[in-house]
Amino acid sequence: MGCKKDGEVWREYRDQFPVAENLIWLHHAGVSPLCLPAARAMKQLTDDVEKWASFHFFDWMKVYDSIRVEAARLIGATSEEIAITKNTSEGISIIQQGIDWRAGDRIVAFEEEFPANYLPWKFLEKQGVQVEWLSIYDPLEKIDKACQGARLLTISFVNYLSGHRMDLEAIGEICKRRGVFFLVDAIQGLGVFPVDVERFHIDALSADGHKWLLGPEGCGILYIRKDRQDEVEPKEIGWMNVAGFHDYGSRETALRPNAGRYECGTLNTVGIFGLEATLQFIQKVGIDRIGEQVLDLTEHLARSVQRKGYRLFREWERSSASGILSFQKDGADARIVVNQLKDHKIQAAPRQGWIRFSPHFYQNTDEMDRVVELLP
Repeated sequence: MGCKKDGEVWREYRDQFPVAENLIWLHHAGVSPLCLPAARAMKQLTDDVEKWASFHFFDWMKVYDSIRVEAARLIGATSEEIAITKNTSEGISIIQQGIDWRAGDRIVAFEEEFPANYLPWKFLEKQGVQVEWLSIYDPLEKIDKACQGARLLTISFVNYLSGHRMDLEAIGEICKRRGVFFLVDAIQGLGVFPVDVERFHIDALSADGHKWLLGPEGCGILYIRKDRQDEVEPKEIGWMNVAGFHDYGSRETALRPNAGRYECGTLNTVGIFGLEATLQFIQKVGIDRIGEQVLDLTEHLARSVQRKGYRLFREWERSSASGILSFQKDGADARIVVNQLKDHKIQAAPRQGWIRFSPHFYQNTDEMDRVVELLP
């Protein structure tokens, strides 16, 4: 069994992933290897600092500007709507802490979320905010009803365990019609599937670079729609939040007139170099081509592990599938299986009793077949 498009995009860009010479990496939903452009960009910066200290500081600032442009282009936003963050969790927390919540406000959230998009809302319950906990598998009609009178809805683009990909356009339509602030944790889908914040009516989106974007840890992006920024007050205050941050003698407190107001201090410059490079790389390859190959690989894996007696976390359907596939079989301990695969230089992940595979576009079905052959 082979994928109909296997042999195209992966061959073209295989040499940009030296990790493939050593490992079959099926842990892109955890921490991905760096693509070569990101690794080289980061090395360029560290070499510069080693030899020239911060002599080229103003050249670094051009990369800061560029990453906002590249991130905005990826999601259909403007550069003024992009803040640079440490990670997805920080971006979500900026929204959670920045909105002026009142007792009795309602939030729509989902039980199956990763803790980064679950715990912040549980903490708000202690302040009298009401959270209506739904399932990501609930019908749109139930989500629509829950949104009536709600202030915010928060959801992940792709579920970290099941791999279920949400219909952001349909949920965004509900939020727009109901007047609900729409927040998306995009880390498990950004870089593989298209996102259009305007068409999907997304008000805020948080993600970082170390998963499907094939970039570094510790550097991410936060999108906040321009006309929503005044609703989200920065709570972490430092020298960079304000409009006059270049003037160290200024004591003015007016915030920056863009999403830079959420950046309170010195940023992760080496990470920014890496993330800028990988954003450019991803868009050069093309999101549509990446997504097609990833879905072909996960479908191939799904059918193959089923033939070997494994059951899927959720039946595989292309319209809601992603790069994440979780499966299990009675008598096959996920942790033991993952460790056995590691002995063969294959990296997967055990997640809550399930074996989780997450391939990326530079890989091929022959590799997937070798992995499946090793499963007990």
